[in-house]
Amino acid sequence: MTDKQTNEYPLLPLRRGVLLPGAVSTLPVGRPRSLALVAAVNAGDIIVIASQREPETETPTIADLHPVGVLARVHRIGRSNDGSARLVVETRERVKLEQVLQSDPHMRVSTSPATDQHADSTEAKILAESLREHVRELAGTDGGNLVEAVAKRLDPSALADAIGSHLPLERRAEVEVLMTLDVPERLRLVARFVNEAHEMHSMRQKIDEEVRKRLGKHQREAILRERVKAIQTELGDDDESGEADKLTEKLAAADLPEEVQKVVDRELKRLTKLNPAHPEFNVARTYLDTIADLPWSTRAEVKDDLDEVSAQLDADHFGLDDVKQRILEHMAVLKLSGGSKGTILCLAGPPGVGKTSLGRSIAEATGRPFVRIALGGVRDEAEVRGHRRTYVGAIPGRIINAMRKAKVKNPVMLLDEVDKLSQGWSGSPEAALLELLDPEQNHTFTDHYLELPFDMSEVMFVVTANDLSKMSPPLRDRLDIVEINGYTPEEKLKIAKGHLIPRKLEENALGPDTLEIEDLALRHMITDYTREAGVRQLGRELGKLSRAVALQVARRKGDEPTTAIRIALEDLDEYLGKQRFYNEVAERTAVPGVATGLAWTPVGGDILFIETSQMPGKGTLKITGQLGDVMKESAHAALSYVRSNAAKIGVEPDFLDTRDIHIHVPAGAVPKDGPSAGVTIFTALTSLLSGRRVRSDTAMTGECTLRGRVLPVGGIKAKVLAAHRAGITRIILPHRNARDLDDVPEEVRSQLEFVLAEDMGEVLDAALEKEPRPSQSQLGLSIIDELDSSAPLS
Repeated sequence: MTDKQTNEYPLLPLRRGVLLPGAVSTLPVGRPRSLALVAAVNAGDIIVIASQREPETETPTIADLHPVGVLARVHRIGRSNDGSARLVVETRERVKLEQVLQSDPHMRVSTSPATDQHADSTEAKILAESLREHVRELAGTDGGNLVEAVAKRLDPSALADAIGSHLPLERRAEVEVLMTLDVPERLRLVARFVNEAHEMHSMRQKIDEEVRKRLGKHQREAILRERVKAIQTELGDDDESGEADKLTEKLAAADLPEEVQKVVDRELKRLTKLNPAHPEFNVARTYLDTIADLPWSTRAEVKDDLDEVSAQLDADHFGLDDVKQRILEHMAVLKLSGGSKGTILCLAGPPGVGKTSLGRSIAEATGRPFVRIALGGVRDEAEVRGHRRTYVGAIPGRIINAMRKAKVKNPVMLLDEVDKLSQGWSGSPEAALLELLDPEQNHTFTDHYLELPFDMSEVMFVVTANDLSKMSPPLRDRLDIVEINGYTPEEKLKIAKGHLIPRKLEENALGPDTLEIEDLALRHMITDYTREAGVRQLGRELGKLSRAVALQVARRKGDEPTTAIRIALEDLDEYLGKQRFYNEVAERTAVPGVATGLAWTPVGGDILFIETSQMPGKGTLKITGQLGDVMKESAHAALSYVRSNAAKIGVEPDFLDTRDIHIHVPAGAVPKDGPSAGVTIFTALTSLLSGRRVRSDTAMTGECTLRGRVLPVGGIKAKVLAAHRAGITRIILPHRNARDLDDVPEEVRSQLEFVLAEDMGEVLDAALEKEPRPSQSQLGLSIIDELDSSAPLS
């Protein structure tokens, strides 16, 4: 290799860092050209070391290097198994890079001396001594290498380089010291960097002292926690600690209200102090996990396109115009106000009319998540509002669990079968719903488990019920009730063709063109195989028909044509069995003493036969058929009315002297009560005692006073639909129920004749046939005996 007097040397470029003269350094070497240089030199050789301008440059040229470098003597070369190497070098004087003489296999450059300027000037000596004293004063006895550097008797240039090498300088500052050839200027530059380093050190000490004072207690706790974690790791309990950390992060991201955040901070602090093996640890962790899972501020994006919502509801359900109108009104208010206040709809009606599925359709139409809570048979308040955490195994109530499932604070929540809540010894679950279903209170709904207010005001509640009379008045007062009384045969026909048949074909793996049902056959199924307000039984019959068709399709051979199976009226007996329901109104009313009434039940409207009979006796009135007190009183009132108006209606005034009267309502196993049968009982008794038959095409409903006034009753729409299903064409209603006819579909009203009566005289004129009174011997016959040859009672 060349000696020191030559100006041609191998060049080692540094990616990062700057070397100043007078230092011993260890340099890692890994790039191919640098490794080639290491292979070409030996201990004692001189090389040039220069810093790159950009560390990212993989193969630098002379333009990519700073123009001033340092000469360095190689002291030791170390090689490792992975191919890299380490050089221990001692840096000497500065040199200027002139030109590249060789690029491969390693760089070789020519240099010229970079002579120090004014190195021996008096200014330089004074600045050097001042810098030495300044460093001693600032560094004190704990200055380490810096104090050792100033203790040596170095010339001004070497002193500046030695102090610059031991200062924690940025790369820019190190390059600036290397490039400064004027020694006094270099000393001033290093003195400025010393002052900056001292100020930074003093500021850091001040900040550390303030933090130490402020966080002394917390710091000690943190140190103790770290020690506990280390102990837990040794014991194998670090999983619980990791879960606690994850829970803390989860709660931090939950955007909790201020009141909730205070409780969470308290519980987290308590959790960190508990041993994971302690029973209270899991209780606290489960509580915090429940809080973290609740949607405190997350909302679903609600659709505000009313036409799109209307189209979705029409596609899912046929009819139900009142319900759809109410939903659209609610959506319109939200759109105009920009608010998010929820609403509480109560869908009341018999089973099978689509209450539950309608709630799901509302969620799909509005773009909200759907959660359903079945309340039938619930008799414990804690199931609704949760258990207090003082109990072992306490859990949140169904409402909070539903919100965890929904993951947003504005879902559609269906409270199904709310009228079937029971009341047990542990409180009333119905009363627990009062706060939830009150728009003025549910923004602070409090579950016993959480003991924190949770905002339920943005939830859209949909409540379903069969019988509103079983609900308490306070609960009913909180609900926006929309009654769904059932479907007409025409509506059932359209529902079957548009919804039920496609669904049943899909459930039974049949294609849409596999089965064809004639309209006449479908109408016969609706009227003679089912008798219900909804379409649930119709769906079962269509399912039975689809399974029978699936059996035929599965038995086909591979070469048989895949033609659609057509079901006509005459085929129903083969697939569904015998007809189940008959129109027996005419047969029942073929003799005097039988009248057809209309009743409301939790499963929809129904027709009700009142049968009366007389026999020799002493004026005893016998009432059978599991009638309640109200119906029994109606029977006594009817008998009193007939006796007081005997001459007017063509009955012997002393008929009770020699006869006993028996009033019976069939289906004796079913309890019956209510005032709606009053008019029907009056009419049946008058028919029996006058011998005039009740018209077979007529049914009636209404309450009657002792003086014959006809009073209004409820459930008119459901009763009219039941009469229409039974084939009745004339209906007698109280005059004050005329306004309720607006709720009856037009297609049903157009097929019926309505008689509006204010007193029993009008009822009897409209209900009884104009025929002569039968003989006394005929009157003595039992009506029940005369009906023995008629069709069975349904």
